[in-house]
Amino acid sequence: MHEADAERRRWWALAALSLAMLAVGLDGTVLSVALPRLAGDLRADAADLQWFSASYLLFLAASMLPAGLLGDRFGHKKVLLGALLLFAAASAACAYARTPAQFITARCVLGVGGAGIIVMALSALTVLFDVAERPRAVGVWSAANFLALPLGPLLGGWMLTHLWWGWVFLINVPIVLLAVAVVVVLVPEAAARRRRRLDLVGVLLSTGGLVGVTFGLIEAGEYGWAAVGTWAPIGGGLIVLAAFGRYEHLLGARPGGQPLLDPGVFRSAPYTWGVLLIGIAVFANIGVLFTMPQYFQAVRGTDAMGSGVRLLPIIGGLVLGAVPADRVARRLGAKFAVALGFAVMAGGLLLGGATGVGSSGWFVALWMGLGGAGMGLAMATSTAAALAEVAAERSGVEAAVLQAVNKVGAPLGSAILGSVLLTGYRDRLPGPAVLPELPTLPELSGADRHAVRSGVFGGTEVAERLHSASMSAAVRASFVHGMDLALLLSGGIALLGLVLALVFMPSGPVRTAGPAAEPVGHSRPSRGRDRYVG
Repeated sequence: MHEADAERRRWWALAALSLAMLAVGLDGTVLSVALPRLAGDLRADAADLQWFSASYLLFLAASMLPAGLLGDRFGHKKVLLGALLLFAAASAACAYARTPAQFITARCVLGVGGAGIIVMALSALTVLFDVAERPRAVGVWSAANFLALPLGPLLGGWMLTHLWWGWVFLINVPIVLLAVAVVVVLVPEAAARRRRRLDLVGVLLSTGGLVGVTFGLIEAGEYGWAAVGTWAPIGGGLIVLAAFGRYEHLLGARPGGQPLLDPGVFRSAPYTWGVLLIGIAVFANIGVLFTMPQYFQAVRGTDAMGSGVRLLPIIGGLVLGAVPADRVARRLGAKFAVALGFAVMAGGLLLGGATGVGSSGWFVALWMGLGGAGMGLAMATSTAAALAEVAAERSGVEAAVLQAVNKVGAPLGSAILGSVLLTGYRDRLPGPAVLPELPTLPELSGADRHAVRSGVFGGTEVAERLHSASMSAAVRASFVHGMDLALLLSGGIALLGLVLALVFMPSGPVRTAGPAAEPVGHSRPSRGRDRYVG
């Protein structure tokens, strides 16, 4: 009976962690829906709107490894609770901001809190579940992460229609406070027996490098790859990250050296390739998440809520792939389970490359569901394989590395795939000046030509204003052409993940014994490396 009670407590604790992750995910997806309202009420210009999103992403990236280090030094539960409360306070500050500067400041604090939640929630899985249970737990955790994708536009769209805009941020507060209550009761404390020294140089180098790369990728998505503001921060960030790696190697080689990130962890193939394959999966699937809301709204004429509904097949597929990932991994082994996930994902994305302006909803739902199922299986198994190699006393930092790769993969994919989409869109437009292949199209002014070439929303807005059905059809067809190219590239990236999994992931099932700590409540004895306080 005691074991059954402990089992229920662990899964209820996972529910609390998933709820916290849902709050973090909702914040990102709701913001995109709220930007037009914020622009008017806060009198924000285009630069302000960019920083509403960029400030959060930058502070999220900057705080990943420091949050992991704090958790390993002072206790994961303490840092998680602190991050949750900080996230709730910053959400309220966003709601009551009256100027763009106040809103951006609150978003920066929100990024710090979000980093603590993301890293500590993942590291808590190493405490709550043994490596045999972890794939199933990771599947549930992954499903909660992606539930925010359709839920954000649905909930945000309804709130913006019927309520004050501040509620799209205040909704985080009760969700987070509920998560706090459950974490206090059910999540055990975990910290290293010996408190490691603070590697201040490592913290500064890792933070600076991640911020530089993330900022450059944001700039690439906004201004393109040719801009100086794109390559300078990316190049500088990569140089700083290389210096971080070298410094950590030298510090680890010294007698008594305690680096922020133990370079020895990368000698583990399951950890190294698990982390990298997670990044590849995120990179590949971001093509769907980046392009399909635009397709649904600009091409098919739905609103934000309708777009959220049409994204549900991704979530259904992800749940179908992620939740049974532990059983698939036991039957096939981690290598072939991850490879199967990438194969299914690639099949769905390549099928999506055949989408047309008038494709049926069932066809779109089919390939989106396949892509989601493949991603769920590949990511859940890769994450479980990586976490199986993580010692609980360092799980904060090593989970932070995994999440940092995950979070960098998203803007990298958005920047590259967005460039492919925009290039394909512009190349398919019938003419750069007056679109001569459409003789009924009126002459365009310079401002209108710029709007048409800026993207599908600008093009459809000009077409509607000029009452030109032929121009509207050309713009929508051009966008779908660019979207298909982006989806085909996404499918190619998934095939790359398939090859890398088959070549580099170790054979055999996810390891069921190793340095990771036993979960609290299990009857097996502790290995003595860490202390856990209920």
